[in-house]
Amino acid sequence: MAIAEAARPLVARIGRQLVRVTVLDMATRLAAQAFLAALPMLIAVASLCPAPVRHEMRRSLHTLIGTSGPVAADGDVLTRGMDESFYNWGAVGLLVALLSATSFTRALQRLCERAWELPRSGVRYVAWRWALWLAVWIALLVLQGSMHRAFGAGAVLGVTLQAVESVLMWWWTQHLLLAGRVPWLPLLPGALLAGGGVVAFCVTSGVWLPRALRVSEQRYGPLGSVFTLLSWLIVFFTVVVAGVAIGRVLAQEEFVRRWTEPAVRQSVCRKS
Repeated sequence: MAIAEAARPLVARIGRQLVRVTVLDMATRLAAQAFLAALPMLIAVASLCPAPVRHEMRRSLHTLIGTSGPVAADGDVLTRGMDESFYNWGAVGLLVALLSATSFTRALQRLCERAWELPRSGVRYVAWRWALWLAVWIALLVLQGSMHRAFGAGAVLGVTLQAVESVLMWWWTQHLLLAGRVPWLPLLPGALLAGGGVVAFCVTSGVWLPRALRVSEQRYGPLGSVFTLLSWLIVFFTVVVAGVAIGRVLAQEEFVRRWTEPAVRQSVCRKS
């Protein structure tokens, strides 16, 4: 009873933060940008890569969403087009895909700024950060399939390796897109929640997503797979948005501030 009473103010603060960040609205926006902007950019880049890299990227995407086998091969709305050549895309098409993908990174930046109640950074300060984030994201995505198997050591170690990579990625993502305005340690709770949450979601989605894709494609054709994948992306980014938003609340709690505040003071002293 005492624990419940003590936790009530924290739960209330978390609830207010989730409402202020508009979790579902932000998750839907990120999902739409990922599907309409980031994925075409990924396919365009893959079309320029050697066949082994395209194969690894395709396997990594299926590892990420937890699908494989006939569903992934036949109803492959994610990776269809990766085998197209650069000439099919054209230089202009590739450039448009790359520029459009920054809309996804801008949405991620807006999430971080809204969670931490910070004003928007000027384009000249963050434009290169958008490009850097996309480059790192593509590189890590290529490695997802191998990390899932821990480079041959087994799936159990692989999931642990993926979780560590995911936490580090979301930790760095927040710091990068916030332009260093928040020190590293206060960003760690959000990285742990977002990174650990998405890995757990990807693992569990392997139980239901393949069947959902199969059923939706049988009923509605390829369009059904698109709707299913969009729903998956919305839930995926709901986990991300909630993790980053709740992480900000936890970073302000006394039990967390005891070990983050010394680092914050040191960072302020160095900047001054």
